[in-house]
Amino acid sequence: MKALITGASSGIGKAMAKYLSSLGWDLILVARREERLEKLKKELKTEVKIIPLDLQIEKNCFKVYELVKDDNIDFLINNAGFGLFGNTFETDLNRELEMINLNIKSYHILTKLFLSDFYKKDSGRILNVASSAGFLAGPRLNTYYATKNYCLKFTMAIYEELRHKNSNVHISVLCPGPVKTEFNKVAGGKFSIDSLAADKVAKYAIDKALKNKLIIIPGVLTKLGIFINRFIPWKLSMRFIYEIQYRKTK
Repeated sequence: MKALITGASSGIGKAMAKYLSSLGWDLILVARREERLEKLKKELKTEVKIIPLDLQIEKNCFKVYELVKDDNIDFLINNAGFGLFGNTFETDLNRELEMINLNIKSYHILTKLFLSDFYKKDSGRILNVASSAGFLAGPRLNTYYATKNYCLKFTMAIYEELRHKNSNVHISVLCPGPVKTEFNKVAGGKFSIDSLAADKVAKYAIDKALKNKLIIIPGVLTKLGIFINRFIPWKLSMRFIYEIQYRKTK
């Protein structure tokens, strides 16, 4: 069994690599920071191949696929991503475009390329890491929320396409709330509520994905929040979210 994980040098991706290795999976790890990948490789028990590439660059997504397409991968995990706090009329456009490239384009490219191969052999699974933000609109974290909406709906639609074809290929999407990672440092904010540990989220996500669960939401409070939001008017929901994001940047 072999899995490819993007964004594997820290946070949820790193925790997923450790957990899958403990289950006996060989790994291909992709991230920008080669030194972190090398360090992680030494900590893992199974065979590990590292690919230090920045997936914000479109051609690198295709390069990853070309490098591993003959490696008989069973499990693709799209995890790389980041956010950016601030009003849309104040945030840096170039940084937002980099976010769209990583959070959307890299997911779309890699999902489509590997999905085509998996479908042909009628075997394989994909886990796309979105966020509870994928169910919402997110003032002051707008572009990030929008990218996670894309990831969630993109994955859900593929699930139905595969179900309609009675395919043995499985796809899942992880939608966590706050997790203890480097997200805050990169995005420029701080969570105002308690965060889940990355290793617990990773284990929960992998276990559910291996059981073919479509939408994976770790944490009782996150599940409850998503459920309650269904019954709140959009404008009121956005006011709540604005205040939450505002406190993060304070």
